[in-house]
Amino acid sequence: MAIRTEWTVEHPCGHAVVHNLSDRPADRRAGFARWLTTRDCTDCWEAARDTASESTEQWLAAKRAQEQQAAAEWAKRFDMPPLEGPKKALGWGERCRHQLVTAAHTALVVEGGWEEGDWAELEEKARTVTRAGWWIDQRDAEGADLLELLEAVGESDRGTENPFR
Repeated sequence: MAIRTEWTVEHPCGHAVVHNLSDRPADRRAGFARWLTTRDCTDCWEAARDTASESTEQWLAAKRAQEQQAAAEWAKRFDMPPLEGPKKALGWGERCRHQLVTAAHTALVVEGGWEEGDWAELEEKARTVTRAGWWIDQRDAEGADLLELLEAVGESDRGTENPFR
């Protein structure tokens, strides 16, 4: 007697679906069919995933736009130079720079014992780093580490100043 290959599964979404499990080893079909009873049918799962994915993508796009606007306003307010690099990296680099420098200000000035003069020096060093990739690489750094990171910056990460501006 052959082990059956088709199983009718009652899914939690309320649909009963006949699943062809012939592509599974015979000794694993019953367990897989039992597992399927804990999941929505394929159509309902895909519909939920598409809706969730769409709303997640929309939420993420809105969040990125909001972060980008905040980073641009901050860069303008504090005279930060535009970043250099591939177009794809510029926005990300600006957001990373904004997040790291503001985290550093909080850690060093607001919560730490730094004077505004010390902060102004650090801020000036930060202005010299214009490679977007450098800021992206530092995205997981702690704000308190910014001074040490800026001291380690290489020439390739500093901007090429145009003397004719």
